Amino acid sequence: MSTPDEPWSWRAAVADLLARTRLAQPDELAAEVAAAVLPLGLQATIYLVDQEQRTLRPVPGPGAAEPGPIMPIEPIPVDASVAGRVFTTVSREPVPAGDGRPARLWMPLLDGTERLGVLELVVRGGAGPGDVDPGDEAFLAGCDLFGQLVGHLIATKVPYGDALLRVRRARRMSEASELLWQLLPPLTFVCHRAVVSAILEPCYDVGGDGFDYAADGPSLYFAIFDTAGHEMRAGLGTAVVMSAIRAARRAGEDLDALARAADRALEAYLPELRFTTAVLAHLDLDTGRMRYINAGHPPPLLVRDGRLVHGLTGGRRLPLGLGLDDPGREVGEQMLRRGDRILLYTDGIIEARDRDGTAFGVDRLAGLVQRDAGRLPAPETLRRLCHAALSHYDGPPADDATLMLVEWSYDAVRAMLPLA
Repeated sequence: MSTPDEPWSWRAAVADLLARTRLAQPDELAAEVAAAVLPLGLQATIYLVDQEQRTLRPVPGPGAAEPGPIMPIEPIPVDASVAGRVFTTVSREPVPAGDGRPARLWMPLLDGTERLGVLELVVRGGAGPGDVDPGDEAFLAGCDLFGQLVGHLIATKVPYGDALLRVRRARRMSEASELLWQLLPPLTFVCHRAVVSAILEPCYDVGGDGFDYAADGPSLYFAIFDTAGHEMRAGLGTAVVMSAIRAARRAGEDLDALARAADRALEAYLPELRFTTAVLAHLDLDTGRMRYINAGHPPPLLVRDGRLVHGLTGGRRLPLGLGLDDPGREVGEQMLRRGDRILLYTDGIIEARDRDGTAFGVDRLAGLVQRDAGRLPAPETLRRLCHAALSHYDGPPADDATLMLVEWSYDAVRAMLPLA
């Protein structure tokens, strides 16, 4: 591999990519990434995970539409492939040269710690350094640097066009889903002391489910919502609730005031809607003190040392939209220990029923959380939990299914960092 003192290097490839993408449209990103590594004798292909997190789909670029041994035209399954293993474990995996195939390297594509997909680098030789060893540490360090930039560029370019969003979609999204996905924060957030991750299904036909979070200093706010009804009316209710709560939160108001802001907004703007159930929580990242309000929602679960401790049953009040005249202002409290996990969920998860009418249930959900505790990163835990619940349905899902996992844990943070 070339060094920084030679005419072409990873440093030069990064600088070239930055220059190439300054004015690039989203649909031009894959071509510019491929062009930036071509002088190194590499062929690059971006794969984005689909909305359901079941397949990795190639972003059109040079050769992406050409079937062949190097660039499969079909999406790659997440659960049965090397690329999928790289995505789920947030690791990189070199495939040495042999059996007639070029050497290649699969790398996770991340926006910070949000899993976007994978990057495939295939050693083509010729114009670049020639004999590259995908296991060489200097080569891998350059790949890591380049891959981090590609992940950030994907996240940066997405809002400016539809091409990258279309890659992730297998079918048309409903109007309500389009509205809610624009309001939601990224599915995963990681800071030095905590991990927050969420997943929402059915992603193309979301009704009134939603989630939110914000971290500032030692304060971590997180919430989950479920507005009664279906399709756009439910989506509008959740949009109004999230907007009202964000406005109050950014004005520095406390949890009870956030809930009452949502009450007032629903009454003022959507009086015909019935209500929104929700859990609003605040975690002090210095002390582990968690305060929460439960507005008619299923109680969150506390998992400690791989075991379900109990449901968080405090902080009860009427659902949002019904609480203006509610005299009760109870705020629940729970002291967390390092390593604790808080699982929030909507009733679409536990009420999934099979052909015999048996519900997925809280016990099954808790059992799966305990099984995966400490074994998988938070986003992968939720991906598997949600798919397990959806597979329990006899036919299409009857309701939205949303999960949110909050971990106050240094180990959970380390598990989210890319691994060799």
